[in-house]
Amino acid sequence: MKSNHLGHSDLVVPEICLGTMTFGEQNNQNEAFEQLAYALDQNIHFWDTAEMYPVPPKPETQGSTESIIGNWIAQNGQRDKLIIATKIAGPQQGGSQIRDGHTKFIEAEISSAIDSSLKRLQTDYIDLYQLHWPQRPVNFFGTLGYSNQLAARTQEITPLAETLEALSKEVKKGRIRHIGLSNETPWGTLKFLHLAEQLGLEKIVSVQNPYSLLNRTYEIGMSEIAQHEGVGLLAYSPLAFGYLTGKYRHGARPEKGRITLFSRFSRYSNPQSDWATEQYALLAEKHGLTLTQLALAFIKQQFFVSSTIIGATTLDQLKENIQAFDTQLSEEILSEIDAIHQQQPNPAP
Repeated sequence: MKSNHLGHSDLVVPEICLGTMTFGEQNNQNEAFEQLAYALDQNIHFWDTAEMYPVPPKPETQGSTESIIGNWIAQNGQRDKLIIATKIAGPQQGGSQIRDGHTKFIEAEISSAIDSSLKRLQTDYIDLYQLHWPQRPVNFFGTLGYSNQLAARTQEITPLAETLEALSKEVKKGRIRHIGLSNETPWGTLKFLHLAEQLGLEKIVSVQNPYSLLNRTYEIGMSEIAQHEGVGLLAYSPLAFGYLTGKYRHGARPEKGRITLFSRFSRYSNPQSDWATEQYALLAEKHGLTLTQLALAFIKQQFFVSSTIIGATTLDQLKENIQAFDTQLSEEILSEIDAIHQQQPNPAP
């Protein structure tokens, strides 16, 4: 399997990262263990989780995903072979069950979050620690644009320098090795980079943002930052909650599909996305590919992608997703993808 440096860092990661947000909800521990073992056998030793997981977040399951991974490590060892990434939840989105609502990006709460993650993961260090979403009000999780309403909202926002200093202290302690962002904007990313240089603090190495055939907004601003500043993309939701596997085509709702189970996830279920998905499916069929192959191969061929985060609820799905990375798209196919994109750009931002 191909590997890449994670941004400007010396950390080398496989081009596939195993996403685990279904562990503890759609997947029980035995099923999760099966996926973890298979992934490691395929040299996918980069695993991403979060203190908020599983999704959808619930008080009774919060932290279960990290605990399952920790139980696997306790049972199987091999911690030195793994690259573990997790995320600290910010205010509002994760629910008051997370640290009793103490979710600001300040030193005391960052330290508390790391304490709990380390305990659940049954390890003494985290390879990549990420801010799950900005503490300030911006356009993440499907919100389109930086609107008048967002700009006008006032709330107590922790200065980014304070957050970066707290994270840098944790790196010095050895409890985390690298730091990253998630659901971040070009302004936020550049601000963190500028503060690191100005104050002599840790530089972020990655941004975990959505990127797929239905959402290529990362190419606007963020990809240029990756090029010139050495910040790698960890592309999440590459199959758009399963829409880009084709299983929801023509209104289908398979029994155990995430959208069937959790209708609240409407980010990819609008008429524009349906139209674009159908066009990409027909394009894949034209070239003898599955829609999954087309969608995942497109992402891996982008220069700014360090690793693509794939998740699955069955082992067969995981195998199909991994095998899709053997596909290489021709310039002809890439041009046809762009033609569809021009007709319907970013239908699911």
